[in-house]
Amino acid sequence: MCTLASNPTPYPSFSAYVRTRGTVLMRTARSLTANPCDAEDLLQTALAKTYVAWDRIEDHRALDGYVRRTLVNTRTSQWRKRKVDEFACDELPETESAPAGDPAEAQALRDAMWRAVTRLPDRQRAMVVLRYYEDLSEVQTAELLGVSVGTVKSAVSRALGKLREDPELMPVR
Repeated sequence: MCTLASNPTPYPSFSAYVRTRGTVLMRTARSLTANPCDAEDLLQTALAKTYVAWDRIEDHRALDGYVRRTLVNTRTSQWRKRKVDEFACDELPETESAPAGDPAEAQALRDAMWRAVTRLPDRQRAMVVLRYYEDLSEVQTAELLGVSVGTVKSAVSRALGKLREDPELMPVR
């Protein structure tokens, strides 16, 4: 809080005013800001402006109103000058994903899934690995294995059915 008592001031009545009304004015500043440090800065600024205008203030009985108005005007100026960190846009940002689960559980699931994949017949396993682990399209998988796209579709469908029925993966669902 502003304490000008240590400095000789041409306005001793200002120092007396700050000493007697400082606590009340601080409450007002606190109601205008969310942070106690910001409230102190706001009050300091308002009191400095009041000090500069001290000899122009005609009715010293209305000082509280004058300082409160200065507090509000100063705070309003700060709002207007603040840096804007948010910008309007046409698209909504992606929503945050759910918090990540336990890494050990995720690894256990990957291990169980891989064991289930290794139990598939060779041809089905090759197609599942190419489609889902290597992320190839059905056409690319068919070309790589020298089979038709329909064969890839039907073999992958049967393989996924077997994986859904795998007893080791049952508790996961």
